[in-house]
Amino acid sequence: MRPLYLRSSGSFKKLLLSIGHRGTKNGNGGVDGKEKDTPAAAAAAPPPPESPRKPAWRCFSYDEIHRATNAFHKDNLVGRGGSSEVYRGELADGRTVAVKRLMGAWACERRERDFLAELGTVGHARHPNVCALLGCCVDRDLYLVFHFSGRGSVSANLHDEKAPVMGWAVRHAIAVGTARGLEYLHKGCQRRIIHRDIKASNVLLTDDFQPQISDFGLAKWLPSEWTHRAIAPIEGTFGCLAPEYYTHGIVDEKTDVFAFGVFLLEIMTGRKPVDGSHKSLLSWVIQPQNHSTFAITESLKRLFDH
Repeated sequence: MRPLYLRSSGSFKKLLLSIGHRGTKNGNGGVDGKEKDTPAAAAAAPPPPESPRKPAWRCFSYDEIHRATNAFHKDNLVGRGGSSEVYRGELADGRTVAVKRLMGAWACERRERDFLAELGTVGHARHPNVCALLGCCVDRDLYLVFHFSGRGSVSANLHDEKAPVMGWAVRHAIAVGTARGLEYLHKGCQRRIIHRDIKASNVLLTDDFQPQISDFGLAKWLPSEWTHRAIAPIEGTFGCLAPEYYTHGIVDEKTDVFAFGVFLLEIMTGRKPVDGSHKSLLSWVIQPQNHSTFAITESLKRLFDH
């Protein structure tokens, strides 16, 4: 296997250490001082801005994640995208994790650049409604290790025919929690983070339905002195892109707010952002005949009737 471009450079280890640190293993193979999960905190008031600090992730060895995922067994594959695969795993200390493996289909340098970009954004985020990064691995390939969200994505829970119907109280809590996570990224982080791909499949749910924003592969920093930034090429999900973004490449907090609005409509209507005929949810909502019925799915109507 060809050695990774970044690993062939003597500066790569310094680069990793500049955006994070290894941490110190405790007797169970964990990391001392790790932040405990606090799902109940999602209902609390938004936290004040953080003081600068290094993130608490560490570098895993390939052997650790290989054992955790049972050699990346197909039964542990829980998700696949155009550029990555996600496996469920269990660390030696008993923690259940999600191991994201960046696939080699990209040009090597771009894959490694995007790996560092995601590591440098989500690696600095710490909030109950943002998927927690535990660490990374650069041995043999590129991997990111996260806390595992047991109930999968909001999209799967909304659209999978086998999934139980989520009541309005649960949907409302998901909407509020996601909004708080987004507010944290925009206002509570050391530097503003624009996610650029807020959608139901990128919001994961813990066992008690606490939402966690995930997949920071397209995320960008927005320096405090900037009002916006121009980005090319345009990337994201059709049906969730703000007009000023897909037309002019303009990115700021409102880019995510627009996508969050589509996310809310999806939660309320039970319809996907784009249907089988490639018609967007937004264009469907604004049709006059849908004004009185779009807000609540049939299942929610039944809940309100009781």
